[in-house]
Amino acid sequence: MKPRTTARIKGIIERDRKVMFTTTRVPYPFVPYRAGADYAYDVSGNKFIDFSSFVSVYDIGDNAIAAMRVAAKKQIDRLIHAAFTDYYAELPVIFAEKLVNKFPKGFGRVFFSNSGTEANEAALKFSRLFTKRQYAMSFYNSFHGRTLGSLSLTASRNVHREHFGPFPNAIHAPYAYCYRCPFGEEYPGCGMACIDYIKKYPLSKEVSPGEISSIFIEPMQGEGGYILPPKEFVQGIREIASDNAIVLVADEVQSGYMRTGTFLAMDNFGVEADMYTMAKAIAGGLPMGATIARSSLGDIPAGSHANTFGGNLVAAAAANASLDYLNRNEARLKSGIKKRSAMIFKRLNDMKERYEIVGDVRGIGMMIGVELVRSKESKEPAVSESEEVLKNSFENGLILLPAGMSTIRIIPPLTISIKDLESGLDIFEDAVKAANSSAIR
Repeated sequence: MKPRTTARIKGIIERDRKVMFTTTRVPYPFVPYRAGADYAYDVSGNKFIDFSSFVSVYDIGDNAIAAMRVAAKKQIDRLIHAAFTDYYAELPVIFAEKLVNKFPKGFGRVFFSNSGTEANEAALKFSRLFTKRQYAMSFYNSFHGRTLGSLSLTASRNVHREHFGPFPNAIHAPYAYCYRCPFGEEYPGCGMACIDYIKKYPLSKEVSPGEISSIFIEPMQGEGGYILPPKEFVQGIREIASDNAIVLVADEVQSGYMRTGTFLAMDNFGVEADMYTMAKAIAGGLPMGATIARSSLGDIPAGSHANTFGGNLVAAAAANASLDYLNRNEARLKSGIKKRSAMIFKRLNDMKERYEIVGDVRGIGMMIGVELVRSKESKEPAVSESEEVLKNSFENGLILLPAGMSTIRIIPPLTISIKDLESGLDIFEDAVKAANSSAIR
């Protein structure tokens, strides 16, 4: 049965618009009430296959979420808030000890916050403190958050930055968006023109490398369009950072925690960063961000950075339970992700061959983007058509999210059943087929 937009759903949305500031909203009326297994249910009982993992938060499945709930409930009855950055507590320390074991050798300093943007704010401040340099660099189409420091790094849409400047010192460079190469080149014959550009222009004519504290990179860009760069690009950025004593920060807020098939997305490129940021999936929906650094970078002076709720005991309890589940099941998760990823890519690449509107299919593991275009030749972003796909899919029982100008994210729970994965892809293909017909009229 198709989902119905009931009077209750309409009423909640109307009330929201009266009292809440406008945020980023999807173009369909989803008011979630509960979730379980591969499904999300709204307040009127409508059932949806979830291809969003609630913005890549419910990554590792229902069993892990159940364990997190149990741990969080026990902790609530004991103590919710320990003022961890003023006093001491064991639970966040236990989680930090487990977390650093998932990182390359030499990582050993952790700072807990409440979100991805806060994790990036901490990384931005720490890298300035460690290097005594004032500039940071990131990339076009990047998204690192919306608070002022992280927003200085974000460069995916004007609306994110409009009227909020001036920003802290940051410069931007082209990312390896090979489907829409800003230099008109084609990979691999391009010789990594984007790396050459960075060396010849911003680092030669705008800011001296000796003044740059950090380079922030998403191993695979998220909000900016699910853009997967070649290995040589990430390796080239690592080389620039190493040659100039710049702290390389990997923003793994969306791509980390097994989403790409490895705990860290950077592992897919054979590259280590100097600092990592994580959030979203690490506490399964409870607010937690983490900034993880090489021990060799040092410590920060007492009082130079802190917060009230970072390391919150309930969030830490949930995060501990989640990581315990992941560690026990990591081999099974990896093989499952590999199997599901191959299945998704086959279906999507078949769609790419079949439908003019499907311009590019890209990603790694189960972090996959489908970029829709008005035609394969023009590559004009199919903005209205992508919205049509989102709405049509929702109306037939599938939750999806957009990214970039006209990209659809395919990010189901990593443990989604094959049956539900196939059913979701069927719904998605029907929506793509309908949008394709309207686009070529």
